[in-house]
Amino acid sequence: MHRELVVLGTASAVPTRRRNHNGYLLRWDGEGFLFDPGEGTQRQMLHAGVSAHDITWICVTHFHGDHCLGVPGVVQRIARDRVSHTVQAAYPASGETYWARLRHASAFADTSVVRARPVSGEITHLPAGPVALTARPLSHPVPAYGYRVDEPAGRRMLPGELSRRGVSGPLIGELQRHGTVTAPDGSAVHLADCSVPRPGQSAAFVMDTRLCDSVFALAEGVDLLVIESTFLSAESSLAVEYGHLTAAQAGKVAAECGVRRLVLAHFSERYSADDEPRFLDEAGEAFSGEITVARDLMRIPVPKREN
Repeated sequence: MHRELVVLGTASAVPTRRRNHNGYLLRWDGEGFLFDPGEGTQRQMLHAGVSAHDITWICVTHFHGDHCLGVPGVVQRIARDRVSHTVQAAYPASGETYWARLRHASAFADTSVVRARPVSGEITHLPAGPVALTARPLSHPVPAYGYRVDEPAGRRMLPGELSRRGVSGPLIGELQRHGTVTAPDGSAVHLADCSVPRPGQSAAFVMDTRLCDSVFALAEGVDLLVIESTFLSAESSLAVEYGHLTAAQAGKVAAECGVRRLVLAHFSERYSADDEPRFLDEAGEAFSGEITVARDLMRIPVPKREN
């Protein structure tokens, strides 16, 4: 398994010398979810050592420029590099006109692998290879959606029980596939005899929103939460006005939802590097787990399984 977040950009509306516009690639067992590619994402990918071939999904939360103006370059790079696998593109259905403009922003030798998957309504479920992708509406001045990736629940094999029942080698695979096997002594062995439930892992991506029910639904119990914290609490009135979260609110969400690892992102240009400890402190007032203040080109692993 290879599960990590590659941070391509962490600025909000205005990039800074240290922070590129948004861009986040969640690598998950061969799938690559590119969230909110802003301007400069294609170049940031080069710096991060990832390629167009690593992308299997493009997920746009909304159509403000800092979250989507990198789409033309990414799509054209997918075409230029002759990516052969399907690349699904999820975005708010209400922004179909914007998607069409971005998708065909200039002349290029087009590709047929990019498939539109617009999302709408209170919840959209999308199959994504080994995981399920869910989209829920957020609270922002324009239609916006957050996303969640969920691995199906499975079972963890118990070596001691397998050995005690004489199940080894190819019989283990057969037991996992079919749920029962015949042991060398002729007895029937069931999967439940030699395994315990193993919860699937999950990650959520929440950008540009006020606090709302969907924020908590997306974040509930995830192993990795990537969430905007555009402002500090001193600017909480601005956060409400412009449809954003503070670091303190992000920490509250993580605490109430039982998140394992919290990643703060999408910072206003009003803050400098010297302010980063303040974001950590504010989020940490409510959340006692692991917190990362994201920086461009960071690689943040999804926490290993607890079981």
